[in-house]
Amino acid sequence: MRLMHEVMIYGKMIKFSHSIFALPFALTGAMLAAIESEVYLAQMFWIIVAMVGGRSAAMGFNRLVDRFIDKENPRTSSRELPSGKVSPFAVSVFIVFSSMVLIGAAWALIPLCFYLSPFVLFFLFFYSLTKRFTWGSHLILGVCLGGAPLGAWLAITGSFALNPLLLCIVVITWVAGFDIIYACQDRDHDFQVGLHSVPSRFGITTALLIAKALHFTSVIMMIVVGSKFQMSWIYGLAVCIISTLLVWEHRLVGPKDLEKVSFAFLNLNAIISIVYFVGVLIDLVVSNRI
Repeated sequence: MRLMHEVMIYGKMIKFSHSIFALPFALTGAMLAAIESEVYLAQMFWIIVAMVGGRSAAMGFNRLVDRFIDKENPRTSSRELPSGKVSPFAVSVFIVFSSMVLIGAAWALIPLCFYLSPFVLFFLFFYSLTKRFTWGSHLILGVCLGGAPLGAWLAITGSFALNPLLLCIVVITWVAGFDIIYACQDRDHDFQVGLHSVPSRFGITTALLIAKALHFTSVIMMIVVGSKFQMSWIYGLAVCIISTLLVWEHRLVGPKDLEKVSFAFLNLNAIISIVYFVGVLIDLVVSNRI
């Protein structure tokens, strides 16, 4: 029982449930790579392990370096590190272990993934420091998650290509958009303590407009990806559903109404990532391309 309790504490600390954002896009990258290269079950397994390890290490590092900031913010003061439920040393061990999981999974895939894994970890850790000096931190987070489909493509094909980079842009703009919406909750606190974000720099009204523009760009890039990979109406239907969900997400949140930010952030975006992956998978299976 104690072990399960500890697992739940760490899972809550790193918001393990949020893995649903990037993981389906990583699997999407693998499915698109399957058009060109044969995919094995072991490869899919190690891609998932690498994703979980990398994200866990990144979130652990984020919580560790932000523990004093989180303690000052009423919304985050009850998190596991500021509240004393876990110690900085324990989280440091967790970060090292999770990093080794990513590196080990990369080694099990191909040598190039293994050689690149330390650079991936560096960039994942670097994101957590960016809100101290740039309001562009949302885009940097987008790049961190946007690398997931490219990494999966690389693991399957062993080489870089232009088309998966287009999918990266889909993820970058989508993630940056919803992260800006999420950051609106902390606009006043961030402004007072000197933390950088789009809402603290430009105000909530402008921030929400920027988020809309990013999500519009994301949908356009989904259409471009569909064209480049010659997807059918099934993919198009998935993009239509995602567009509707994004419109709903923005209608739920307004400059003077941020009560539903958490619902829009977690629930709708989790559905969006799953819908995209399922749409791509069904399209490729029905067309007999994988």
